[in-house]
Amino acid sequence: MTLKKYQSYIYTVFLKTFILISLIFFCLVIIINFFDEIRFSEKNNIDIYYSIYLSLLNAPSLIFEIFPFIFLITVKVFFLKLSDNNEFKIFNSNGISNFRIVFILVTLSSLIGLFLLLFFYSFSSSLKSEYLDLKNKFSNTNEYLAVVKDDGLWIKEGIENSVYFIHAKKFNKNDLKSITISEIDKYYKSKNTITAEKANIISKNWYLENVYLVDNNGNKNFYKSLVYNSSFNGEIISNLFSNLNSLNIYELHALSKSYSKIGYSNTDIKIHLNKIYSMPIFYILMTILGFLIINKLKNFNSRFFIIIFGIFVSVIVYYLNYFSGVLGNNGTLPIYLSVWAPLLILFLICNIGILKVNENQ
Repeated sequence: MTLKKYQSYIYTVFLKTFILISLIFFCLVIIINFFDEIRFSEKNNIDIYYSIYLSLLNAPSLIFEIFPFIFLITVKVFFLKLSDNNEFKIFNSNGISNFRIVFILVTLSSLIGLFLLLFFYSFSSSLKSEYLDLKNKFSNTNEYLAVVKDDGLWIKEGIENSVYFIHAKKFNKNDLKSITISEIDKYYKSKNTITAEKANIISKNWYLENVYLVDNNGNKNFYKSLVYNSSFNGEIISNLFSNLNSLNIYELHALSKSYSKIGYSNTDIKIHLNKIYSMPIFYILMTILGFLIINKLKNFNSRFFIIIFGIFVSVIVYYLNYFSGVLGNNGTLPIYLSVWAPLLILFLICNIGILKVNENQ
């Protein structure tokens, strides 16, 4: 066989393994998520068939989050297959070293990573958006909507027999500025309009300052302070419009600009974008790490131990990445460092591992 044929064979086996493992995890994610959706269906009295549909919509977004783990498992299974069939010896005897095989896999991993970044993420985010829209539609308790535009934050909130349209020019965590609250009854008739200089949100109570209240008869009254009882607090407001997995890359950049205009922190968006952009590199490093694990444990006869050790390493990598992101969100670490530092650590580990493998050969 020529080098191209060997390369084609490696691509085929790796892709088949990757697709198979991805499908297994996809099914597991759907099953696990299905039980959550059943509870949602029961709570909101909707047909159980919607639970299946909601699970299918949500699964691609969840799978995207665990693709690095899937890559690590794929590499281990791939090399175990080669080892079982004595294909390492065949490749080596034909002048294809283990490092050459890893290089071929790194090339393939980078291509898969680019595909997932450019196409799969947009696909999963559109399904996530539809998933959230349906959840909001079916929910009996969350009859509200929030959106960020260039002129500020807009919220629609349903309380008892009234609907409240809320607009704030500035929003930052629990503080709102330049607020207008318009109340409309169930017959779409205007009831009261409240304007306030600012509001401090504590729990679900909004403490308004320098307030003007205009009733449906046009009477205008001034209050130094007034309490507006809402259905949600600042954290819930943020969650309404900041489920970043439901936005594609273009929408994320647009939302980041809107956040800046209304004075709201866009740190979480920048971290999310950098994580998306770093994914292809993450996949490459996980591919190399998978090879190093198999090479280190090649003398172990227990497949169970190899798999458990691989899962253990995956969990460590996941939490390293997660806590680094938390430190970035709370400002302890700079944004770019919080995303790229775990990758730099992985890069150094992979380089040290490769050097040691090279020394032992």
